[in-house]
Amino acid sequence: MIGKILFRSREKKIYHDIIESLVTALEAKDLYTKGHSERVAFMTSELSKKLGIKGYELENIHMAAHLHDIGKIGVPDDVLNKKGKLALHEWEYIKVHPKIGFDILSKSNRLKHISRMVLYHHERWDGKGYPEGLSKMDIPLGARIIAVCDSIDAMTSTRPYREAMKFEECIKELVLNKGLMFDPWIIDYIEDNLGFMKDIMNFKQA
Repeated sequence: MIGKILFRSREKKIYHDIIESLVTALEAKDLYTKGHSERVAFMTSELSKKLGIKGYELENIHMAAHLHDIGKIGVPDDVLNKKGKLALHEWEYIKVHPKIGFDILSKSNRLKHISRMVLYHHERWDGKGYPEGLSKMDIPLGARIIAVCDSIDAMTSTRPYREAMKFEECIKELVLNKGLMFDPWIIDYIEDNLGFMKDIMNFKQA
C-alpha cells in the first residue's frame, strides 16, 4: 500500500514537472500566456470541485487546463503577440492551436489522455466553435469547464485593444452566452454562486 502511494506521488511529480516545462516554453513565446494558464487551471480546478468532480477526473481536467493553450507554440510570433485585433487570415492561425496542442500531447503516453480536452476547449455549446464544430454533450465535460474559465480570464484581463471587464460585466457576458457558447449547467451554477466565483476570480490579483 505504501509503495503504491509513493509511486503515485512520484508519478504526480513527473506530471507536474512536464507541465511546468511545457508552460514555461510557451510563456517564453507568448507574452499574454504568462500567468494565464495558471489562472485558468486554478479556476477550472475550483469550479470542477464545486460541480462534483473529483479523483482522477479532477486531476486530468486540472492538467488539461494548465496545457489548454500549449498549441500556441506552433503559431507565428507576429500573430501571437500582435498589439491589436487580428486580421481574418491571422485568426486562422490562432484557430489551429487546439489541434497543434492535441498533436503535441498525443505523442506522450503520460499526457495523451488529456489531449481531447485541449483539442475541444474552443468548441461551443451551439456547435459554432472550432476545430470540429462539436455541440452540447459531445464536447468533453472538462473542455466545457475550461472554455468557461478561459473566457473569464480573457474577459477580465487587460489587452492592448481593450480594458479588462469588471466582475459584473463578465458575469453578464457569461449569462448572455448561456446555451450559445457555454454549457447552461455550468453557467447556472455560476449564477447561483456569485460569491464563490468572485473569490476564485480574485486569484488574478493574488
